[in-house]
Amino acid sequence: MALESLKAQIDLLLQEMVNQPEDEHEIQEQLREKFRQLRAMGLPLPADLVALEKQLDDDLDVEES
Repeated sequence: MALESLKAQIDLLLQEMVNQPEDEHEIQEQLREKFRQLRAMGLPLPADLVALEKQLDDDLDVEES
């Protein structure tokens, strides 16, 4: 049940990124937290979420430089 709940929360956050781009940074942090929760449960992230996480990290690196 927890896994399905996390997946649903991730889906909602991805929709929010599209619908509310002004809140992008907050949503990105929430996504990273969901990814950490999945890993804490011992579950590997699907390849598409790994790619998304890398893209979020790359975007953050660009903003910081």
